Amino acid sequence: MTEPSPTDPAAGGPAPDGPAPDEEVVRYERRGPVAVVTMNRPQYRNAQNSAMTYALDDAFYRAAADDEVKVVVLAGAGKHFSAGHDIGTPGRDVDRSFERRAGLWWDHVGRPGGEGRFAREQEVYLGMCRRWRELPKPVIAQVQGACVAGGLMLAWACDLIIASDDAFFADPVVRMGIPGVEYFAHPWVMGPRFAKEFLFLGERVPAERALALGMVNRVVPRDRLEEEVASVAGRIAQMPRMGLSLTKKAVNQAEDLMGLQAGMDSVFGLHHFAHAHNAEVGADSLAGHDARSMRDAQRRD
Repeated sequence: MTEPSPTDPAAGGPAPDGPAPDEEVVRYERRGPVAVVTMNRPQYRNAQNSAMTYALDDAFYRAAADDEVKVVVLAGAGKHFSAGHDIGTPGRDVDRSFERRAGLWWDHVGRPGGEGRFAREQEVYLGMCRRWRELPKPVIAQVQGACVAGGLMLAWACDLIIASDDAFFADPVVRMGIPGVEYFAHPWVMGPRFAKEFLFLGERVPAERALALGMVNRVVPRDRLEEEVASVAGRIAQMPRMGLSLTKKAVNQAEDLMGLQAGMDSVFGLHHFAHAHNAEVGADSLAGHDARSMRDAQRRD
């Protein structure tokens, strides 16, 4: 894919804290009627490798199948929600085969050129996020710190976003010559005119401005984030499960009628045309960028 920094978007470099090598990359916990799913690679700012993607899928299926769960919370361990797709950590697993769940396209491993890239991103990025958007229970994204590029895709697949006052949002991949991340919901979550500014500049949008734009539902002080999410989740959980599921489906269907699904399909083609163009005229499909160069470019801006 395309993303910036699996390192700290502010300071750079891996954090010293984080799970041991044998610790799960996603944690699952039941708190009464609420399932809390936590991305657990804080030493890499919860950069998403494929192992994390499939662990998230397992967790969401577990929550969907549990009749006692009424609401799901998606969180990120450590200082940041997610700094994006993994394009540079030691755990990057882009060449590893996984069971295909989001579609029937063949395995990406060993496929030449755009064929492998298209197959992988259709499965682990666009396809997975679409699956999670349809989870028939309300999902709340609990966002602190960085929510960048691939992190946006995870948050946007959720129904509500509650952010801390230190949260920021960005999709800087136009710097790579790529028109936004694969789950292209930008015009629907922030409006077409600001979506252009957001992408053209690639700047960080602080939580309060995101709230004013309708990108998030609530902003609270960092030390109150978990408490606020738990409170909202608890109140939602008092509603009848079927009513919640049908209401979620009704809003999603209305959004699809406004062109969300078709828009994503069309932009996914442009996204891969950009990858192919980069590979043809330059060194690689990311226009020569990596996590560090993307971070440094944002600092210069």
